[in-house]
Amino acid sequence: MLNLAAVVFTAAVLASSAIAQEVAAPVIDNTGSVENPKPTWETQKQARTFVLGIPAPRGQIVDRNGKPLAQTRLSYNLAVSFPAPLDWTDNRILAFARQQITLAKGLLGRDIQVSDEAILNHYKNRGVLPMDIVEDLSPQELGVVQRGLTPNLILRQTYVRTYPQGSLAGHIVGYTGREAPLSTRPIENGDLIFSESEGREGLEQMFDNELRGQVGQLYVTYDANGNKTSERIAKPPVPGYNVVTTLDIDMQRICEEVLAASCKRGAMVIIDPNTGEILAMASQPGFNPNEFVPIVRRDVFDRYNNDEANPLIPRAYRAAYPPGSTFKTFVGFAALETNTITPKSQFDCPTAFTVGDHTFKNWKKTGSGNLNFVEALTQSCNTWFYQVGIKLGAPSLIDYAHKLGLGRRTGIPLRAEQEGNIPTDDYMLRVHRREIKKGDLANMAIGQGDILISPVQMAQAMGVIASSGQFHITRLVSQIQSIDNKVVAAYPDRLRETIPVSPMVDKTLREALKDVVYDGQGTAHSAQVKGTTVAGKTGTAQWGPTNKQRTAAWFTGFLPVDKPQYAFAAVYEGEPNDNTVHGGSHAAPMIGKAFRRILKLKTEGKDAEQAESQKDKSGSSDEPATPTVDESN
Repeated sequence: MLNLAAVVFTAAVLASSAIAQEVAAPVIDNTGSVENPKPTWETQKQARTFVLGIPAPRGQIVDRNGKPLAQTRLSYNLAVSFPAPLDWTDNRILAFARQQITLAKGLLGRDIQVSDEAILNHYKNRGVLPMDIVEDLSPQELGVVQRGLTPNLILRQTYVRTYPQGSLAGHIVGYTGREAPLSTRPIENGDLIFSESEGREGLEQMFDNELRGQVGQLYVTYDANGNKTSERIAKPPVPGYNVVTTLDIDMQRICEEVLAASCKRGAMVIIDPNTGEILAMASQPGFNPNEFVPIVRRDVFDRYNNDEANPLIPRAYRAAYPPGSTFKTFVGFAALETNTITPKSQFDCPTAFTVGDHTFKNWKKTGSGNLNFVEALTQSCNTWFYQVGIKLGAPSLIDYAHKLGLGRRTGIPLRAEQEGNIPTDDYMLRVHRREIKKGDLANMAIGQGDILISPVQMAQAMGVIASSGQFHITRLVSQIQSIDNKVVAAYPDRLRETIPVSPMVDKTLREALKDVVYDGQGTAHSAQVKGTTVAGKTGTAQWGPTNKQRTAAWFTGFLPVDKPQYAFAAVYEGEPNDNTVHGGSHAAPMIGKAFRRILKLKTEGKDAEQAESQKDKSGSSDEPATPTVDESN
């Protein structure tokens, strides 16, 4: 039973700049009804003082405005407390434990499984602590069992991680797991009174040291018969630090909702190109980290892990795709800046282009004649870019791709970020046993071949274009704060480098990307958003084995075109052998829907954003008709 007059740990208050979270520390019951450590079988013949560890509550993870993404709450376990002295026979131990477990079953109305081996191990080696038989009681269960507690069937308070936003940003926040089960060996000084949690994925894992806090110390003394004679908290636990992310949870919610309504698999990333801050980074499908609390159950993990849509994979940063025609933006940028072409340079846009003994085709079945860069990007002419890519050459193409961060990890603090791939001569020699040839350059110029780019890399690269060559380091975390809101560590805006961009090239790129969305021959009409001007590029590419090829449909860009506030990338994964998926018809509409809601939210508030969401669902939004023009590469 819970003795409210017992000694109470110092309350732990977790706080961020905008939200406070109170977590009462576990109660220590001097009567032995909650925390009643007793000496082990081996040590009970003499008096002894144990120094036990008191786990600290983990700090919070919050969004840029202090809205909680991960918190710690108080949890109640149902436990059996064995009376002193610990000198019973095995049969008596088991009979006593089974009696308490049967009582618990009657109170809860459900089965409780505890093996004989577990009972005996606990009694003989850790009988100084209560033995948990049911973890993390629900509020309803707690109300029921409180009426039937005994001195030996007790409640034990512990800490449990909770994710108040559910599945929202689950791939970013991650989840925790038990650091290790309490040992079955005889208890020793320094052992914890209950298991501590550790980060297993996402920010929970990468900032585990900052989040977990400092373990406290509890001194408990027993006489020779195993009766507790004194206890005191020598050192209270210190709650962990709070991690403040750059995320805007409302923008994250909108992106996740749009993805869920639009595709089975995909990703969307939004970055502030003026600071490098990630405002939203969504992957579809997602998972709910609350399902991994208080432990990662095998059946839950297997359900997620065996799902063919792979919901545990964060596609936004741990998947990479061939970029298709979105890569033409970067080819054009490199060609213009190296003076390989000028804004007025014209090349033919035929239906096919031959390199050696291989003929590369355009996606259109009719030629378009001579085009300049703006026209070629607007129409997404493959054969135009084959010629320009070859003229540009591999060294310059690779150099500019790397300058934009492509084929390089962004450095966000998340495990196993995908590096992507920009093929170099070394890569080609290693994989294909030859250096880059003209045919490879033609393929690379339209984002095919061995090029792979992650959605977060793509958004980052478009952010550099949007900010006229200012490459801000991409950030997901802005600060680490103590519980009293003091900044312990800061990750401010910093420039990685400044890529020279002439005013003429800057103007030409913006004009071309705007025309992709607004010109009659553009491929992204469905990305138009009332009240702003969107600039972007569609792309469609195939990858995977021939008999199970999938299509990656892209749309990436920024807005507003003249003074960008947002750089973005969206990718839609098609089903195997589905040839109807294209960037203009599948990815661009997702960006249009997301930003119509985001701008409503920022200018008119949440009610207006929700109304826009309902209009999207009913088909009555301001979304333009799906374009008849669409590139298929």
